[in-house]
Parts: sequence; C-alpha cells; structure tokens
Amino acid sequence: MSFCSWEAKRLISLAIPVFLAQVTLILMTVVDTVMAGQVSATDLAALSIATGIWNPLMLALQGILLALTGIIAQFAGSNDKQGISHYFQQGLYLALVLAIIGLGLASLADTVLSQLDTSQSITHLAEQYIHFVKWGIFGFLLFSVYRNITEGMGMTKPAFYISLIGLAVNIPANYVFIHGKLGFQAYGGAGCGIATALVFTAMALTQVIYCHFNKKIDAKALLANFEAPKPATLWTITKVGIPISLATFFEVTLFACIPLFIAHLGAVAVAGHQIAASVTTLLFMMPLSLSIAISIRIGNLFGQQHYLQLKNAVKTSYILAAIIAFLLASVTFFARDIISQLYSDNPEVLALASSIMVLACIYQLPDALQVSANGILRGLKYTAPIGYITFVSYWLIGFALGFVLARTDLIVPALGPHGFWIGIIVGLSAAAIMLMFTVHRRFKHAPFLQTQ
Repeated sequence: MSFCSWEAKRLISLAIPVFLAQVTLILMTVVDTVMAGQVSATDLAALSIATGIWNPLMLALQGILLALTGIIAQFAGSNDKQGISHYFQQGLYLALVLAIIGLGLASLADTVLSQLDTSQSITHLAEQYIHFVKWGIFGFLLFSVYRNITEGMGMTKPAFYISLIGLAVNIPANYVFIHGKLGFQAYGGAGCGIATALVFTAMALTQVIYCHFNKKIDAKALLANFEAPKPATLWTITKVGIPISLATFFEVTLFACIPLFIAHLGAVAVAGHQIAASVTTLLFMMPLSLSIAISIRIGNLFGQQHYLQLKNAVKTSYILAAIIAFLLASVTFFARDIISQLYSDNPEVLALASSIMVLACIYQLPDALQVSANGILRGLKYTAPIGYITFVSYWLIGFALGFVLARTDLIVPALGPHGFWIGIIVGLSAAAIMLMFTVHRRFKHAPFLQTQ
C-alpha cells in the first residue's frame, strides 16, 4: 500500500476545519453533560436516556442529507454549477419533509420512556428534554443542507466558525434554563433541551447569512429561479442518503441505546456509561472528520475523472486512519482518569467510566478504518452496501453479543455496561472488515477503472 504525502496534506487540510467544527458541536454535548451532572446524578441519567432516544433520530435524518456532500463534490469536480444549484434547491425541500417527520417521531418519545424500568423523576426530566429540543429540528436540518453544499464545494472552514457561535449560545442558555435565571423557570437537566434548540436555530441563521453573502458559494445565485419539487431528484438524494442514514442510526444506537438497557442498574451505571460515551464520542470526531474529507476528495476526483489519483487517495486515507487510531487510543488510555474527573466527583461513577474507557482504546483502529471506508463509498455515491453491512455488524453482531454479555450469564457472569462495550469492539471490527472489502471489490470491478 502506497502513501502519497500530497494527498495526505490535502485530506488533512479538508479534515482539520471539519474536525474543529465537529469537536465544537460535541463540546456542546459535553457542556450539557457537565452542567447537568453538577445538578445531580438523576439529571445526568435523565439527559443520558433522553439523548439516547433523540440523538439517533436527529442524526438519522441528518444522515439522509449527508448524501448531498458526495453529490455536490462530484458536480464541483466537474465544475457543473447548474447541477449544484438543482440539488441545493431540492435538498431544502427534503429538509422540510424530514423536519416534519422528525417532529412526528419525537412526539412518540413519551411512549418509549414510559416503558423503561427507571424512576419517575428520571422519566419526567427525559420527557421534558425531548419536548423542548424537538423544536430545533428544522434549524438543525437547514444548517445541515447549507453545510453539506458548502463542504461539497471544498469549503470546510465556515462550519467551524459557525459552530463557535453555537457554543457561545449554548453555555449561557444552559445556565439560564437549567438553574432558572433571568426570570425563567429552573428545568434542571431538561433545560439543556431548550438551549440546544436555540443553538440549532442560531447556527442555521448564521450559516444561511454567510452562504448568501460569500462570493465563492453565492447561494443567492444558486437559489435563483427556484424550482418546484422534483420527485426524481428527491428520490436520488434519498436513495443515496438512506444507507448513510442507516449507518449513522445503527452506530449511534449501538452507543445510545445502552443506557436504556442498563437503566435498571441505577443512576451510577447509567452516569458512568454516559461519561465514557461522551468522551469517546468527542474523540470519534477525528476519524469522522477524516471520513467527511475523504468523501469530498473522492467525489472531486471522481467528478474530474482522475481515477489513478483517486486510487492513491484511497490508500492514503487508510494509512491516515490508522495513525489517527493510534493517537486516539493513547490519549484515551493515559488520560482516562483525569478526563473522568471533569464530569463527576462520585468515586463509583469515576471508577466505572475509567474502566470502560480502557475498552474504548481497543476499538479505535477498526472504528477509524470502517468510517474511512464509509467515506470512500459516499464519495463514489455507492452507498447501498453501507446500510446492510452496518446493520449486521452493529446490531446482529455487536449489540446482540453485548446484550448477552451484559444482561445474561450464558457466556460469563453478567458484565453490566462492560458487556455492551465488548460487543461494540466486535461489531466495529466486523464493520471495518466488510466495508473495506466492499471498497476493494468496487475498485476491482468498476468499469471506469479498468483502463487506468
């Protein structure tokens, strides 16, 4: 496997702003976790369970719109402004439809929460959080469309600056609505839902304004002569996006559903898992950002029909992913105790979180490789295999094994939260193997590469 330093520099230059933007967005979740945890373990557990329901829904809807990044990258590579304009406009229609679907599904959250074996106080706070945060869904999806168009055109820096604005809104809004300042009611951990909805709205408005005044993007020109909805184009975006959405949904739920299945163990078990999940989610932003950069770069090269260079970019992507995985595993292992103490001062919670993060070190390599392969497939607009591979890997292998290890004595005495994290390791490893094989098979049999 060859390594191209020029391709590596190009990927890194695309990935760094994406990484900073993703980290800033995740820092909002970290801020929520820290500020809710400072109120009580009950508030932290409620936040964990509520986000375990809300985040998979929100990210699954966003996942459909992620198809736009690869599509626009190919149009940008071939300098097809008309194609960019058409898909931009249709993406906005799709975002509106998805927002309506999101509001409808969020209204069912109370039914799910009522079935959980946990305290009434935790359930009530979780219900309140979802009721508040759901009103930010349209802003979030509108921001996603504009961001995907911008990044598909090779501009990854704007999202970072706009995410800083979101963080600047999030911290004071959390303080106001958690503790009941400025005349507002104190909602505890549920107040994070109001803050998050306000953040999404502020980011959407800022992104729209930026894109309409930026000369390179020139959203005003792209949205001129606005077309009616085109079912064929909407279906094209959806068809490419659904496997991406399913992959996002399956991976997020692999983590986010764990609190629902350990809720019966009490607030300490849920809080310990939430701390470890929050930290590893933040670390995951590095390989995820590389994946987004990969999809942009692969899409551009495909649109330019530079197929030999495209092959080199794929090989370089895998090597970069492995380097990142080693760095993340090192950070996770050596800093786990210090990081845990930022979230809680409960010795039992800290001990559990620290031990889980040791397990998280193990899956960094397969996780980085599988998400990089995912990015390659998105850049090629060959996303169909992603959906079923991630379902088999994350749920039929990872979650099933995790449930057996965590909740039963079939293999070993029930391991609680640790059992689920062992399942995650196995599931992500299976995903990496299958997705990388899919990329290899695609390049081996693709007609456009046979003469290169």
